[in-house]
Amino acid sequence: MRVVFTALAQRQLIRLHAEISRRSGYESRADAYIQRIQSDCLKLENFPERGTVQNDIWPGLRTVGFEKRVTIAFTVLGETVKIQGIFYGGQDIASAFANNPQQ
Repeated sequence: MRVVFTALAQRQLIRLHAEISRRSGYESRADAYIQRIQSDCLKLENFPERGTVQNDIWPGLRTVGFEKRVTIAFTVLGETVKIQGIFYGGQDIASAFANNPQQ
C-alpha cells in the first residue's frame, strides 16, 4: 500500500504546525508533533483497514485517533491509502466533507 496526503490534509498539517508554533513559542515542538502525526499516517500502509468506518459522513471514509487530540480521516482505494484530513481538537469532520467532492 502507498500512503498519500490530499491537499486538504496537507493544508491542515501546515495550519496545525503554525498554531502549535505560535502557542508554544517553539517551532521544534510543532515539528516533532507533525512528524509524529505523519509517521502514524504512514503506518496505515501496513494496516489500512483499521479505524472506524464513517460511511455516514463520506462513502469509504475511516477515522483513527492520534494522541487523544487528533483524528486522522482516510480512505483506502485500491493500493492507495489517502489521508483525507487531519482534524485537531474536536473539529467537525462531517462539515469538512459536506461540500467536498470525493478526492
